[in-house]
Amino acid sequence: MPICTSCTSATEYLYTTYESEYNLRLEQCSNCKAFVDPYVEFDTLNLFIDLILLKRGVYRHLLYNRGTEPRRLGKLQEEKSQKEATYGSTGDGREKRRWVLIGKLGSGLIFLDAFIRWSYLNPTSSGDPVIWTADMLNAFGLVLVGTAAETLAFHVGIMLACYLVLKLIDIFHKWRVPTHPMSPVRQEFRLSLIPLTLFYSSLTKYFLLLLLTIWLPASSSRTPATPQPLPTWTEHVFPGNEVVQAAFRMLDDDKLDREWVVRNVLGGMSAGFGLRVILDDVQPIFTTLIIVFGWAAKTLVAQTVSNWIGVDEKLKEAWLAYSIP
Repeated sequence: MPICTSCTSATEYLYTTYESEYNLRLEQCSNCKAFVDPYVEFDTLNLFIDLILLKRGVYRHLLYNRGTEPRRLGKLQEEKSQKEATYGSTGDGREKRRWVLIGKLGSGLIFLDAFIRWSYLNPTSSGDPVIWTADMLNAFGLVLVGTAAETLAFHVGIMLACYLVLKLIDIFHKWRVPTHPMSPVRQEFRLSLIPLTLFYSSLTKYFLLLLLTIWLPASSSRTPATPQPLPTWTEHVFPGNEVVQAAFRMLDDDKLDREWVVRNVLGGMSAGFGLRVILDDVQPIFTTLIIVFGWAAKTLVAQTVSNWIGVDEKLKEAWLAYSIP
């Protein structure tokens, strides 16, 4: 059953269509009186932008409401009845379609992640043309297999941790509060929502990493970065403040690894945010523990992968540093 993207109350329909699919009216939530799902009218680009901005409503739309059949009136109601009589209810294959989407989205993001890692492990000057040889394709294939193994370990670890946490919460509620009502988000929870949420959450990380891959900072190039003087406005705004001056110097390319920050800090925060959407009644401390458990599983696999991927000690450290989600 779909939910309201504002208050997560269960609702029967998201919108009503009349004489055509484009003649529609959004349904109003009976609880919060807002539109149940305004993202119904959003195009793909706007959905992608809101995903990058980590907006909770777009997660609820894509995870719970995407593909929900509307209320049909007029001729469309007759067409719906004939279609259901011929092909059966469209809700029967919703879980199957979700797993198919996970396969498609996951394959594309794993390939993108492998390309980003390969670019960091094999940096080239921006003006040098990249000629793919057999050795380069073999190295990229190893990186792709290693990335897929780590991603699978991370997702399996998160799914296992979520299952255990939810089971413990259910046991606690039955023991302490037997009549504790289950929220609509909890009622609609499926294990397939976990990998789909993690892939959606990683779009922010991959978008920024791809930009850093195209426009490499000085710290990623083969030539050592030359320290740049601080802007003159910092002297006027913070005169004689050595602490502030030192903080600004920490942002230099030769001191700050932007790729590590985006992958580890921002990637972990976005993954935790996504899990908070599907684990609506779980305390943030448990969400953090779930992410840490997934990190531990992925790091364990990364240690194994780095031993056979064929990189030297320096690149091995870089591989392990970028293996954290």
